[in-house]
Amino acid sequence: MSASTLSVVLGLVAAILFAVGNQFSRIGLRFADARTATAVQILVGAGVYWLIAPFYLEGWYWVSAAMPWLIAAGLLRPILSANLGMLGTRLLGPTVSSTLSATAPLFGVTFGLVILAETLSLAGAIGTACIVGGVVLLSTQGKADRAWPRFALLLPIGAALIRSVTHGFAKIALETVPDPYFVALVTYSVSVPLALGERWWRLGTPRVQVEPGGLRWLVGMALAYAVAVLALNTALLKGTLVVVSPIVACSPVFTLLLGRFVFNEQTLNLRAVLAVGLVVPGVILIGLPA
Repeated sequence: MSASTLSVVLGLVAAILFAVGNQFSRIGLRFADARTATAVQILVGAGVYWLIAPFYLEGWYWVSAAMPWLIAAGLLRPILSANLGMLGTRLLGPTVSSTLSATAPLFGVTFGLVILAETLSLAGAIGTACIVGGVVLLSTQGKADRAWPRFALLLPIGAALIRSVTHGFAKIALETVPDPYFVALVTYSVSVPLALGERWWRLGTPRVQVEPGGLRWLVGMALAYAVAVLALNTALLKGTLVVVSPIVACSPVFTLLLGRFVFNEQTLNLRAVLAVGLVVPGVILIGLPA
C-alpha cells in the first residue's frame, strides 16, 4: 500500500473513530455537562498516552524544533475550539453552527496550499467540494433560529479554523519529529492544566465529577478520540494536509450512520442519503493518485 493510499485509509479510520466518540459523547452528556466531558476527554487521553510513553519516546524529541508548534496546538485545541463551538451552538442553534463548522476542510486545504506549499489536483478539489457540500447538506436538517447577533457567525467558523490550523501545526511538527504518538502526547499534555484551570476558574474546583452511569461512556469517548488522534497524526505523517483534512471532516456522516444502524436513534431521510451520495465519491476523488 502506497503512503498516499495509507493516508486516505487512516483518515477514514480517524473519521470513524471520531464518530464513535461523538456517539459515546452524546450518551455521556446525559450525565455531565459539555465542559466536564471535554475535561474527561483530555485527562483520560493524556493519561493513556503517558502510560505508553516509556515505550515510545526518545529524549531528543523534547528539545526539537517541533515543540513550539505542538505547544501552540495544545493551547488552541480542544479548550479554545470546544468553547467557541459550544458558544456558537448556544447563540446560533445547532443547525447554523454545525453548517458553518463544515467549512473546516476549506481552511485545512488553504493552510496546506499556502503555508505548506502542497499541491491540490483537480480531482482533489472536486472531492473536497463534494465533502463540504455533503456535510453542509447533512448539517442543515431542521429549522434554524434566525434570532442571533451577526458576530456569533464567527464562533463556529473560528472553531473550524482552529481545528484546521492545529492539524497544520501537527503536520509541521511531524516534519521534524516523525512520531504521531509524541505529537498527540504533547498537545494533550499542554491541554491538561488548561482544562483543570478553566474548571477552577468557573466552578472554584478542578475536580471532575460525573453522575453514575455516565463515566463509562465518557471514558469510551475519550479512548475513541485518543486513538482517532493517533490515526489522524499518522495520516498526516504519510500524506498531505490537503488530502487528510477533507477526509477527516467526513466524521458527521459516520456519526449519522452509526446513529441509524448501531444506536438506532436516527433515521435516514432523503437529505441524509444525498449527503452520503456526495461524500462517498468525494473521498474517492481525493484518494485518486495525483
